[in-house]
Amino acid sequence: MTRRQLEHLIRAAAELADDDEIVVIGSQSVLGQFPDAAASLLVSMEADLFPKNHPERWDLVDGSIGEGSPFHQTFGYYAQGVGEETAILPKGWKARLVAVRTPNTRGATGWCLEIHDLLIAKLIANRPKDLDFARAAIKSGIARESVLYERLAQTQLLPERRAQVQAALVGVI
Repeated sequence: MTRRQLEHLIRAAAELADDDEIVVIGSQSVLGQFPDAAASLLVSMEADLFPKNHPERWDLVDGSIGEGSPFHQTFGYYAQGVGEETAILPKGWKARLVAVRTPNTRGATGWCLEIHDLLIAKLIANRPKDLDFARAAIKSGIARESVLYERLAQTQLLPERRAQVQAALVGVI
């Protein structure tokens, strides 16, 4: 996915949900902070997102421009409508969101996760593709190890789960 494609999804989701603010929480939120991110971070053709002011309308977005939709068939990428609770994120993540608002979003604002918050969510998800993404992000130099440990400490997890995530972090550094 490219930054321009993400902007298109933000615009389309905003129009569908009648909400001029869209929160992007999946891997492609990297494009908010790093519009020219390494190709290894841009392999997904979906953006996980939800309307900020009407989060209950995530399913409208998913059904209209989601996987297998005419939108997906036409453009080759799609939005995955999700709930805010889909990702486990560090305390304060909303204050660190990165705004995407360009002529291509036509007045809508996409709020993308800051890279360290995104990587903590990926490490918690702990799927092979998430660990690969975290590894590629760290290798590309866009994330700092010390900040990742700080953000992990700010994330509400049970002690056993925290230890698992810390081990995953060690494994990708």
